[in-house]
Amino acid sequence: MKQNVWFALFLAFSFLLFQGAVAQQIYLSPDGNDLHPGTSAQPMATLSAARDRIRQMRRQGIANLQVTIRKGEYLMPETLTLTEEDSGTEASPLIFKGEEEVVFYGGVYLNKFQKVSDSLWTTEIPEVRKYGWRFEQLYVNGQRVERAKEPNEGFFRPVAVTETVIVKGEGRIPEMAVQQIKVPADAAEWIKGIRKEEWNEAVVTFYHHWDNTKKHIQLFDPADTSVYVFGEGMPPWNPITKASLFAVENVRSALNSPGEWFLDPSGILYYYPRAGETIETTTAMAPVLEKFITLNGNAATGEKIKNIRFENIAFKVAGYRMPDTGVEPAQSAAPIAAVIELDFASGVSFVNCEVSATGGSGIWFRRACDNGLIEHCYLHDLGAGAVKIGETILRDNPAEITHHIRVVNNIARSGGHVFPCAAGMIIFHGRDNELLHNDISDFKYTGVSVGWVWGYTPSPSKRNRVEFNHIHHLGWGVLSDMGGVYTLGASEGTTVSNNHIHHIYSLDYGGWGLYTDEGSEGITMENNLVYNCKNAGFHQHYGKENIIRNNIFVNNIKSQLQATRVEKHLSFSFTNNIIFFNSGTLLSSNWTTVDMVTDYNCYWDTRGRNILFGKKTFLEWQQEGKDTHSIIADPGFENLNQFNFRVKSKKVISKIKFKPFDYSKAGVYGTKDWIQKAPFDTARARAFDQMVVKHEAGMHKN
Repeated sequence: MKQNVWFALFLAFSFLLFQGAVAQQIYLSPDGNDLHPGTSAQPMATLSAARDRIRQMRRQGIANLQVTIRKGEYLMPETLTLTEEDSGTEASPLIFKGEEEVVFYGGVYLNKFQKVSDSLWTTEIPEVRKYGWRFEQLYVNGQRVERAKEPNEGFFRPVAVTETVIVKGEGRIPEMAVQQIKVPADAAEWIKGIRKEEWNEAVVTFYHHWDNTKKHIQLFDPADTSVYVFGEGMPPWNPITKASLFAVENVRSALNSPGEWFLDPSGILYYYPRAGETIETTTAMAPVLEKFITLNGNAATGEKIKNIRFENIAFKVAGYRMPDTGVEPAQSAAPIAAVIELDFASGVSFVNCEVSATGGSGIWFRRACDNGLIEHCYLHDLGAGAVKIGETILRDNPAEITHHIRVVNNIARSGGHVFPCAAGMIIFHGRDNELLHNDISDFKYTGVSVGWVWGYTPSPSKRNRVEFNHIHHLGWGVLSDMGGVYTLGASEGTTVSNNHIHHIYSLDYGGWGLYTDEGSEGITMENNLVYNCKNAGFHQHYGKENIIRNNIFVNNIKSQLQATRVEKHLSFSFTNNIIFFNSGTLLSSNWTTVDMVTDYNCYWDTRGRNILFGKKTFLEWQQEGKDTHSIIADPGFENLNQFNFRVKSKKVISKIKFKPFDYSKAGVYGTKDWIQKAPFDTARARAFDQMVVKHEAGMHKN
């Protein structure tokens, strides 16, 4: 009898061990049904139904659970919302895992197009007429297409900008104002053809320095050729001026170029087909959801949602709708929501996932998040940026600072389609986060931004690591004041190292490789390769005690090194660097008067040895105690034409105590297929180079 009891206990214990090791499966299938129990034979259809089934099973005492998603396409009827009750444990995380190619769409397919002419197709959307459904992004054959816009290429520039303040308020920005934008003749000729009933639907987007402002047109006065827009007053530090750019979209008469579309309030969608598209093979999808996933712990109690994992899943097509009041300017598109957002979350990971075709940002670990992971993910075709970490406001409780988020081995490509001012990846208020081995390209603004305090006020952003990233082809000549890596405020312990940064080009000032701005402090930037940037490879606006060492700066266009504000403290040290150039000047702005330590550097101008340090010769510069042990010498790159910057000259290396680093380690790693996904499209690279040539020749549209 005792043996039977012990045998029963052994079986029960073995069962519990087995249950802890092997997850209970809940299955999803494209042809599933949410009324099914979620078994292999009877799978469910939606993530929300799987979540509800998990909650039910948890109440039955089943803890180790996994949602297994079978290959295919899924249309998401609603955002998946998870809370603290959905948490897993460290030993048994809740896992959502795709078996093979799994895609969740946050949109719906539209009816087939009907041909009106070779340059015009239409389709009817009854929900637009009946229910007032609107959308501002459209995807045809899986590719983003553009709302009807003028001009088709380039931009207009204001002739003059005047603001009338209606309510001043107490802040620096007036609470209410009207801006009068006097437009050039070619814009006026086109705008006056817009029907009055279309004015409030038309959207004008302004590009001013590092910001965008989006507004509906309230009025166009043909007598003074002016557009009038309404909202907050312009920020005095970055107003719209006659040096700004603008374009107008969502106007029927602008539908004049392949790949453009216009949605009429009657429910008729007009589309100008691209070359090679046929009615029979063309599909169109419009976004319905703005978010794919939200994970929210309990802000009232501080209890976090924990130990959730998403793996092998693609999320595509989510929209953004502009408020009726428009969008006021905000650096890095900071307030713009992400399609995946987390608050009060711990131990949440996204592995081998894809996020694309969005109206807003990609993934945002926002408030009170810790120990999160984004790894081996492909984030592309984004309305704003790819990854955001932390909040833009400082909470009273320091425990709510987001920390220890790892963003590793991802490709972030092609963003800013709705908000050009978005950064590729950004850490707002956050500490001990890591951006490592990412490939970041094809954004209109900064690649990586770290910190969210301007000046020398205290900042919680400490010990963040930006290392081994490949950051390239940014700016595209539409905004200013940007960098490959951009920092703000006191950031002691932050490192920006072993990055490969190139092809950064701004509209006006900016377009720097490494950029320490507005009180950047305690940051080390070393072992970075920086080349083909517009205004300088390195620029410090102002800051304190930053270390810039052992970097290679090559062939930046206007100048190589720049420093702006002269302060009564050590701004930075600049040592053991190689500076090689064939155009522009070596130094610009106030480099020669800033308080800094500079020594053991190698300088080389291919046009001659008589390099000027400001207005001083090298000898005069050294007599002032600067660059005492530095040299003017050719470092002897192995093959400059093929962008091989390995230094051949052992003499140079020895004299400046340079430590060679392997910049080829920057960027993604892993399987052959993953590595081959990262290289930049050659046609886009040629387009970037042509844009630079055009801008440098002063031929861009104005």
